[in-house]
Amino acid sequence: MAFDMTQTPIPFLFMRGGTSRGPYLNRADLPDDLDALAQVLIAMVGSGHPLNIDGIGGGAAVTTKVAMLSKSDDDWADVDYFFAQVSVEDQLVDFKPTCGNILSGVGPAAIEMGLVSAQDGQTAVNIRAVNTEARVAAIVQTPDGVVSYDGTARIDGVPGTSAPVALQFMETVGGVTGAFLPTGNLVDVIDGIEVTCMDVAMPMVIAKAASFGLSGYETAAELDENRAFFDRMEAVRLKAGALMGMGDVSKSVTPKFGVLAPATQGGTIAARYFMPWNTHPSMAVTGAQCLAACVLAPGTVADGMAAKPSDVPANITLEHSSGSIEVLVDYAQSDAGFVIKSAGLVRTARKIAAGQVFIPGSVWAGHAANRDGA
Repeated sequence: MAFDMTQTPIPFLFMRGGTSRGPYLNRADLPDDLDALAQVLIAMVGSGHPLNIDGIGGGAAVTTKVAMLSKSDDDWADVDYFFAQVSVEDQLVDFKPTCGNILSGVGPAAIEMGLVSAQDGQTAVNIRAVNTEARVAAIVQTPDGVVSYDGTARIDGVPGTSAPVALQFMETVGGVTGAFLPTGNLVDVIDGIEVTCMDVAMPMVIAKAASFGLSGYETAAELDENRAFFDRMEAVRLKAGALMGMGDVSKSVTPKFGVLAPATQGGTIAARYFMPWNTHPSMAVTGAQCLAACVLAPGTVADGMAAKPSDVPANITLEHSSGSIEVLVDYAQSDAGFVIKSAGLVRTARKIAAGQVFIPGSVWAGHAANRDGA
């Protein structure tokens, strides 16, 4: 078989996971070294151009995400999920966070790749998110032992309906910082802004929208145009990152930022989520869990803004700029404090394309298997 030696082929699935999309790759098909891996992903996505014109990115942070899967050696997990956030223009790759929306496609992708065997009806896939060591149990629809993407589940931010993917997130507290409240405080004041710094599924800095002169009901486009707000928010985020023990976060997408306002559409609370240098068009799955925990925990910046459900597990509905997202949170409140046990969500995913994605051979020559056409 003739082979183009100037380019390196890498097998991939191209999938939508939740309200994000990107390539899903077998970790074995990629460089082991993280610096080399970063260069491969930059070339693959086309980072460095606002339209990602020379790659398969989509010109937005929610379309420049990458999932890398492998069989897990963990006693509990079936598959390891390694996530990378590639920047749209800055040719940077952040391996620190995870992504719950992209995780929505991990179960289906693992079955499609042959990493997990499908069962008839439904297939349980236990996933270890290696970036944060979170554990997530996914239920994938597999009638006749084949992944189905057709169904009636609808999520705001995605047109149409699809098969549901049920996700149960466990061991999500302190995955990055080692603590539920990384600063040790329920509320910190930074640059005159009251914030709650919390690490549940995603380390976040959370404030009231009103503290920045916002209503909290702005569209994503309106917020993105408000660069004065972003400048103020970033200054707070950088100082919060240091207080959270995360060091210099100026080139990291974590901690993420969120603002809250009273609900107006029948939900629990209104929220806007930042990635962090632009506004998420809907809501991150990981961020939703952290924001829900902030609503439930007494003494945070969310106190007095929402009617807290009395049932446990508690259903928290976050209103966002594309609709809403529901998080079912199992927690305990006692004299020992507030404890998050797990959080459940229903998302959807869809396989869009499959085959080989090519990167310049000058970036990475590939493993021997690639060069043989395997």
